[in-house]
Amino acid sequence: MQAELRRTPIRGMFELVSQPFVDARGAFLNVFRAQEEAFMCSWGDRDIAQVNFSRSEAVGTIRGLHLQAEPHSEAKLVRCLKGRVWDVAVDLRRDSTTFGQWHAADLSPEGGNALLIPEGCAHGFQVLEPSSELLYLHSGAWVPEAETGVRWDDPQVAIAWPLPPTELSERDRSLPLLSDVRPIPDAPCP
Repeated sequence: MQAELRRTPIRGMFELVSQPFVDARGAFLNVFRAQEEAFMCSWGDRDIAQVNFSRSEAVGTIRGLHLQAEPHSEAKLVRCLKGRVWDVAVDLRRDSTTFGQWHAADLSPEGGNALLIPEGCAHGFQVLEPSSELLYLHSGAWVPEAETGVRWDDPQVAIAWPLPPTELSERDRSLPLLSDVRPIPDAPCP
């Protein structure tokens, strides 16, 4: 079955919804098919430069909001493999009509959905079920000196996190506020 492509209010950000094949043995889900229309329309001709995995144990844990600055910006396709997370992206492209706005989706294996987060958008998530696991496809290589982001609790962005935070890294606590983020050029997107 083909994945369904859903546009979000943020330009270049999509939710992809796939139906898992379920039988007595369990389930099978196509995580990424380069030739499938929904993936071609959202991922475009981007390369897959790296694939990352994360596991977060405690409900309420927040990771993010991260991105890599130009010239090392990257798109991400994020899928929940186990548990459930509230996945969010914030548009940090200064020339974008949705600059400073955020969009979130509830990701889970049962939902069969993923978020495509375009270049110039910061990404983070909050854990809704214990021991949640995410798989990320990245269009660019990790460049430590290009890492930046925006604070999870920035009052200007005003993300309505579903739960009180329980775990947060020191790095994420010290990310800049939106007003202090250096301008991110508006990257072309499909």
